[in-house]
Amino acid sequence: MAVPEAVIRPAVPADLEAVAEIFAYYVSHTVITFEQTPPTVAEWRARLDDLAGRGLPFLVADLGGDVAGYAYAGPWRPKPAYRHTVEDTIYLAPDRTGRGLGGALLDALVTRCARAGARQMIAVIADTGSGASTALHKRFGFAHAGRLSGVGYKHGRWIDTALMQRALTTDHDG
Repeated sequence: MAVPEAVIRPAVPADLEAVAEIFAYYVSHTVITFEQTPPTVAEWRARLDDLAGRGLPFLVADLGGDVAGYAYAGPWRPKPAYRHTVEDTIYLAPDRTGRGLGGALLDALVTRCARAGARQMIAVIADTGSGASTALHKRFGFAHAGRLSGVGYKHGRWIDTALMQRALTTDHDG
């Protein structure tokens, strides 16, 4: 039986339970997020609404009716001067990695952020030793922009973060 191809589409409220479950796994079992408590579905709904109000994308990878992953872009920092810079977030269901879904989500996210007028995209990647997220971002034109040593502490260890950056547009006057 053929595996259905993922459809990358805007998230809707009905997707948020699956989004919450995916993220809760990473909060509880990994150091790739520095969150300590998984957000509730209501908190995810507020995030979806906030991003929609800002004109920023929140996408899901729909695989045969199941949410296999998600990606969104949020403000990089709250200060007004940063308003044209976004930070990407991508998570896949743990049993759906290695199938190209991260690339499909990142490709769509970059395109939609550029259309929304974002000028720069930043990736903040917890250095877990895997390198998968760094490799994914490199494939999509992100360059190393810096490293923060020992800035996160989770599950009994200090974690570095790598910063990567990619220009989306260059014709924005602010």
